[in-house]
This record gives sequence, structure tokens and C-alpha cells, in this order.
Amino acid sequence: MGIVERLVPDELWELFQRVVPEAPSRPQGGGRRRHGDREVLAAIVFVATSGCTWQQLPAASFGPSGPTAHRRFTEWSKARVWAKLHRLVLDELGSRRERDWSRCAIDSVNMRALKGDLTGPNPVDRGKYGSKIHLTTERTGLPLSVGISGANLHDGQALEPLVRGIPPIRSRRGLRRRRPAKLHGEKGCAYDHLPRRLRQRGIQHRITRKGIESSKRLGRHRWTIERTMSWLAGCRRLHRRYERKAVHFLASISIACTLISYRRLIK
Repeated sequence: MGIVERLVPDELWELFQRVVPEAPSRPQGGGRRRHGDREVLAAIVFVATSGCTWQQLPAASFGPSGPTAHRRFTEWSKARVWAKLHRLVLDELGSRRERDWSRCAIDSVNMRALKGDLTGPNPVDRGKYGSKIHLTTERTGLPLSVGISGANLHDGQALEPLVRGIPPIRSRRGLRRRRPAKLHGEKGCAYDHLPRRLRQRGIQHRITRKGIESSKRLGRHRWTIERTMSWLAGCRRLHRRYERKAVHFLASISIACTLISYRRLIK
């Protein structure tokens, strides 16, 4: 088995073929031969997991060069291929009853970043520019929805967009589901209006109230999302934000979430 087959197994490749757009045609003909999508996808996954730059990509192992893989990454990011692929993997897990909707959790992590879209001074890192990854997971820690913001955005402001961003996931029987039974959050989400909004959506909230409850009390349920954050760190490209465009940074996060969910799918 070559490196392309190891990075992009047959089952993942079959799912990817359902979401990748067709290659643009040249009416006048000619032009360079276009590299295969599977080889380019393997190169993109290698960059995401190894943390190397596009220029350091070993073209001899994959075929496409770093600039070629980056152009295809940009093309697919604009077409929202990575979010669609993540949703397909979630659908496969849902059809196998590998999703637990009884409890969900929300959390965020800061990282340094170059100046670009959705960055801001980090209040816990001496005001240096950074970005924040917001994440929602189900009970076993598998990611449901992600978002990014400047490092200075309050966590509570990201709660509603994250909950709305949970896609309708296929279940083994009945309709698709996108609403958890309970949502756990830390004190950063303890705005007065947020519990009311969650109740209106039929979601019970378990948000730590400042001065009333200790965050340790909910730790036995929220440790799973902290484990998911460590899984995201397994994609070394996310140790620091290198992409200036927010759409590219969000695409890298979606790739990491897809790989995390896919590992559960093949167990």
C-alpha cells in the first residue's frame, strides 16, 4: 500500500467522490495534465497532519507539487467541499448509531496567528494576535460544528451560531436530527439570554453559573470535548494559524474534524 492509499483509504475516497466538483473543462483544449483528485487529497491531508508548508510537500511521493495542491485546496475550500465531506462522515456514523445526542458540549481554544481575517488581540497572551477555534461535540467527543473568531471574542457570543451550525444528521430510523438533549458549557457562556434561547429550541442547558457552581462539577461530562481538542492538535497544521484567509483556516479545521470522525467510522 502506497502513501496515497494510507492517507486516503478507499472508504474515505468513495465519500470524497460524492462531494468533489467536476474538473473544469477547457473548450479550447490543450493545457497541462491535471493531477488526480486522490493524489491531491492525499497531499492536502499530509500537509494538515504533518504541519509542513506547501513548499515543503514532497512532490515525489504524491505527484502534485505544493503550489498545485494549494491551488486545488483553495478551489475546494471555495466550493465548501470539506464541510460537505465532514457531514457525509457524520451521516454514515448516524446511520450506524455511532452518535449520542443525550449530551453535547461547547468549548474553545486560542492560538497565535498572523494578521488576517477573524484575528484579534489575545487577552491571555499579552495582546498578541490570535484566533479562537469554537467547537461543539456530542457525548462521545466527536465534533458536530466548528467556528472561528478573533481571540478577543467572548465565548458566549459563539454559542448560538455553533448550535445553529449543527447539521441535520441522518439517523438509523426516522428523521434527521440536529438538536441535542442537553448542552454543557463553562462560565464564559453564562449570558442571561442564552439559557432562554436554548430552552426555546428545546435544549436543556448545563452552563456553569458564576459564583454559584464550580466548573469542576460538570467536569465529568465536559472532559470529552477537552479530549477532542487534543485530537485536533494531532493535526499539526492547527498548532498555529498560518492562513491569512479565514475560509482556508476553517477548511483546515474541517479536515481535522473529518479525520477524527472517520477514525470512529472504520473501527
